[in-house]
Amino acid sequence: MSTVELSLGPNFFNWPNEQLVDFYARIADEAQIERVYVGEVICGKRMPFSDKVFPEIIERLQAAGKTVVVSTLALPVTVRDRKSIVELCEWDGLVEVNDFAGVAKRKGKPFAAGPFLNVYNEGAAQTLVNMGMESVCPPVELPMTSIETIAKAVPDLDMELFAFGRLPLAVSGRCYHARAHKLHKDSCQFICDRDPDGMDVTTLDDEIFLAANGIQTLSNTVHATALTKDELIDKGVKRLRLSPHSLDMVAVINIFRDLAEGRIDGEECAARLRALPLPGQLANGYLTGKPGHLWLVD
Repeated sequence: MSTVELSLGPNFFNWPNEQLVDFYARIADEAQIERVYVGEVICGKRMPFSDKVFPEIIERLQAAGKTVVVSTLALPVTVRDRKSIVELCEWDGLVEVNDFAGVAKRKGKPFAAGPFLNVYNEGAAQTLVNMGMESVCPPVELPMTSIETIAKAVPDLDMELFAFGRLPLAVSGRCYHARAHKLHKDSCQFICDRDPDGMDVTTLDDEIFLAANGIQTLSNTVHATALTKDELIDKGVKRLRLSPHSLDMVAVINIFRDLAEGRIDGEECAARLRALPLPGQLANGYLTGKPGHLWLVD
């Protein structure tokens, strides 16, 4: 392997349909990126709205030469949610599975594993490869040493490293947005649309701690890899995943394109990212085996 590809992960946030269409149109027309993940992965209640525009979005991206991967929900909680996974897994194209039920529903057809699927070691990775997994974005808390071990032990697997964005840490049956606004989950009024990059969460001492996005817990910091092209290739990374946020994602993609092609190093990558209106401070602690909120350069 002599190159590192880029991918755009699924959007975690509750954006209006007009914003979704405009966002992906710009990705189609301007972004130098090979793979784009599309679909609602956090809250099934949003699907009746966003599902209306995803066919148009997929068609636009494919016409622009992007590889489109359809992503499933990470935490199905209703019959409708479970049916959505079944229907998506019947798609002829590549599907990203974020809940283990999707593995069986693919019935041996190729699939990608998202960071919500528990792939923590080479044994689990090989088992899933035998069931059709062609690529994996490992859970974001895994250190680079573990990711490298999996990549080298299972060489037929494409390793996709979560390289930019607030880290997806957990999903829950509770809706934090609804509770924060004194609403019930069943009558949430889709209040999460007020926070296009997630809602800041603070401790009792008023210190910034995490971020909430409906039922999802995210890091408040913005994760970014500081590894160079040669380091990524040496560690078996095939692709860098960038997670959508409301800032200029084409600018973010251009920065990581320069990193992936060896034109800049991690220090310059971080400097250019900090010049953008990020929703939080940069961090990369998990990759180094340290607390995830830290920024550490070897």
